[in-house]
Amino acid sequence: MELTFSELRAKEVINTQDGRKLGKVCDVVFCYPENRWIGIVAPNGGAFSFRKRGLFIDLKNIVKIGEDVILVNVGITGKQTKKGATVSPPACETPPRRSFEEYE
Repeated sequence: MELTFSELRAKEVINTQDGRKLGKVCDVVFCYPENRWIGIVAPNGGAFSFRKRGLFIDLKNIVKIGEDVILVNVGITGKQTKKGATVSPPACETPPRRSFEEYE
């Protein structure tokens, strides 16, 4: 299944644990130079959330990407939701540097 970012950001993110709408996808997190997709960022407050930070959803927590919605399995407590807590993406692993002799 191929998706563009325009198609992905039009989908509503819904938490399967409590049925709460987390809003539409507002960002995608990649790891460079490994070219790995790490996860997505949802506003965590619906479509009209004015918080500056979103909720990072790891790729392993995405249950299903459907035609209209993205189902995720994220454990969010009420305290975290009120404060707009952000879970930051994991740090990328940088590959070891290669020597210039390899290019000759």
